[in-house]
Amino acid sequence: MRKSLYIFVFFCLCAFCAHAETIVLRTGARVKGTIVFQNEEVVIVREAESGARFQYPRADIEVVLSDEEAGDSASQEPGNAVEEITTSKKASILLELSGGAAVNLGTATGGAAGVDLLVGSHHIGDKHVFVGGGLGYHGLFLGAEKYNFLPIQVAVRMPFMETKHAPVFGFSAGYGVALSKNYLGGIYAGMDLGYRCQINPKTALALVAYAQFQQAKITTTTVIEEDSFESKTGRNLVTSGIKLCLYF
Repeated sequence: MRKSLYIFVFFCLCAFCAHAETIVLRTGARVKGTIVFQNEEVVIVREAESGARFQYPRADIEVVLSDEEAGDSASQEPGNAVEEITTSKKASILLELSGGAAVNLGTATGGAAGVDLLVGSHHIGDKHVFVGGGLGYHGLFLGAEKYNFLPIQVAVRMPFMETKHAPVFGFSAGYGVALSKNYLGGIYAGMDLGYRCQINPKTALALVAYAQFQQAKITTTTVIEEDSFESKTGRNLVTSGIKLCLYF
């Protein structure tokens, strides 16, 4: 009997000492309660007023505040408080590794490989949408012809759903700078479609199929009756394949 009483008193003290926390969601909503379970994917909260339990994906949680921190943030001006929360985790880097087949329309086929490094925002509002820009390196091998470009681009990557696993769509546009004197660069454009896994609020991994278009111009020499004439000929280079993307 006495042992049971001690156990009862122990649990009462634990319940009394448990401190509430304020969970701030990316939508701006706040939930006050006690975290009863959490891992890398979800957080389960027992609401302070009703005692009901709610489960939130960790990717949807902006920050967890103690009672003291929540009181301090509430006493600030709303505009300043929201700005501190939303801008602290917005910057993101996107690294993309690609490989596939290349075609010089109407003449030759071959292979292609590339890498792109983009910097931008991983969140637009409360959505995991990447908008940014950066540089890359794309190499195309078309038989005896080799083309190397440095694409300067802007890019958008957007999931169809705000879930941990979701289809993702993206597009890029810019200018591919030629890395050789044998040809000139031109307009660059690309499109992606695939699958993305949100690992945590800032980190995601995606595997997508892509298609890219790159313009190039080469100088050709024509000899007519011992006279040489130079002209520039356009090349429409198309590549397609698989791309591995890492957001961090």
